[in-house]
Amino acid sequence: MKLIRYSGNPVLSPNPENGWEALVSTNPGAWYDENTKEVFMLYRAAGDDAEHRTFFGLAVSKDGYNFRRLSDKPVFGPSTDGFDAGCVEDPRVIKIEEWFYITYASRPFPPGRYWLYDEREYKPPTFPPEFPAYLRNNHTATGLAMTRDFRTFIRAGRLTNASVDNRDVILFPEKIKGKYYMLHRPMDWVGNKYGTEYPAIWISSSDDLLCFPDGKILLKAKYDWEMKIGGNTPPIRTSEGWLVIYHAVGPDRYYRLGAILLDLDDPSVVLHRSADWLLQPEEDYEINGYYKGVVFPCGNVIIGDTLFVYYGGADKYVGVATCSLTGLLKYLTTCPS
Repeated sequence: MKLIRYSGNPVLSPNPENGWEALVSTNPGAWYDENTKEVFMLYRAAGDDAEHRTFFGLAVSKDGYNFRRLSDKPVFGPSTDGFDAGCVEDPRVIKIEEWFYITYASRPFPPGRYWLYDEREYKPPTFPPEFPAYLRNNHTATGLAMTRDFRTFIRAGRLTNASVDNRDVILFPEKIKGKYYMLHRPMDWVGNKYGTEYPAIWISSSDDLLCFPDGKILLKAKYDWEMKIGGNTPPIRTSEGWLVIYHAVGPDRYYRLGAILLDLDDPSVVLHRSADWLLQPEEDYEINGYYKGVVFPCGNVIIGDTLFVYYGGADKYVGVATCSLTGLLKYLTTCPS
């Protein structure tokens, strides 16, 4: 079972006409409007500046493949002096009633041109050891924003613990037995204390969308193409369980995609897990960018029986890959947990 790339990929590329997205358009969240029959995409963007500040742009498609940008300005960006003043990245979008809820990765300072490593012109500032760790290390925190129209936003605040480098945070789109659920990937929770050799996917539940406890491990590396893993797309309710696409970074440092099905009533239970990867970097736009060998989705939608998975290619482009939802569920239910 494999996801099939769209032959017209990339569906979104950097836009030289707008400085803020002239270098990068990638890692998109997505949702499908049942009323207008349109797919909306919230994508990460950056211009060619030494600090490498990132923003969110908005695009729309009537067929899920051909996208049109809706604004020549960012719809969301870093705050002035908050926990997310450095960058906003990798949006995951869910909708509950009339509000959209967006989880996004952020840093207090811009990362600089990270692909240049020590040759970066700009590097985050250094601080004395008394400073909080997230400032000293420019750690990733995940924020929560809400909107009804993607024009005005409520910036709710930091969703994750300030002392933990934590991203790949995804909310479930509905309460389950009266609780909200969240997937997350704490980078430093490794070793005997945490029961995992590599960073893993954790799951937490809460009565409040901004206050989650640590939770417990949901999924960790199992197959030879997996080391560090993390969740990617917002869970989709299906007849066979909650469907989630996840990524695994292998020994070759390439990002590959797998899928899991979680119990509908207790999503801390993994029912099925793909035994092999569903998509791996193969095309030029997935290999030659600012992070070599990456397919990284943040959004998926279902139109009819087709699952559309929208992914970033090499930290530079946006691609889409599809499959039959029925076919994917049939395959997954043959796989052990």
